[in-house]
Amino acid sequence: MPKSLITGAYPSTRMRRLRQHDWARRLVRETKPSPDDLVWGMIVHDGKEARVPVKSMPGVDRLNIDEAAKAAIRARELGIPAIAIFPHINAAKKNEGGEEAVNPEGLVPSVIQAMKAAAPEVGIACDVALDPFTSHGHDGLLNDEGYVLNDETVAVLTEQALIQARAGADIVAPSDMMDGRIGAIRELLDIRASRTS
Repeated sequence: MPKSLITGAYPSTRMRRLRQHDWARRLVRETKPSPDDLVWGMIVHDGKEARVPVKSMPGVDRLNIDEAAKAAIRARELGIPAIAIFPHINAAKKNEGGEEAVNPEGLVPSVIQAMKAAAPEVGIACDVALDPFTSHGHDGLLNDEGYVLNDETVAVLTEQALIQARAGADIVAPSDMMDGRIGAIRELLDIRASRTS
């Protein structure tokens, strides 16, 4: 290649012509983000305070049940199709077995019901995991040696997912790392759905 044609270091071909003008960028770009592409991640809490700032995340608040319902209405107004909720419960409600995760009248089912009553068109996704509910902070049940019990944990996770679905959750979203939990949850939900149809 003649030296005069070498334009610089790697890459030798630079497609600036596709980036030079706004009209060209609009023609060739792959996606155009809109509210339809968003899921609003939301932390909910079981206290009376409407909003509790998360110190490590400036501008982010934990919302109580009433504020979460208002946020669902706001999501509908903004055209955001879904909200993913993550719980933050009072430490006094946590225990080694994460029993609050399967309380049908607990924070998560109550939030789901309030949000669905306020804005039924907005999809609600729920985290399925035990770490927000366990006193030790692990995602699973532990044996006496502190080892995570996979199958026993999966049984609790399936119950948690079922309770969320019964409360009105549109999506259950396991975030733990237990082997087999997706299949177990899917199987249980399919069995329950077939019994009600």
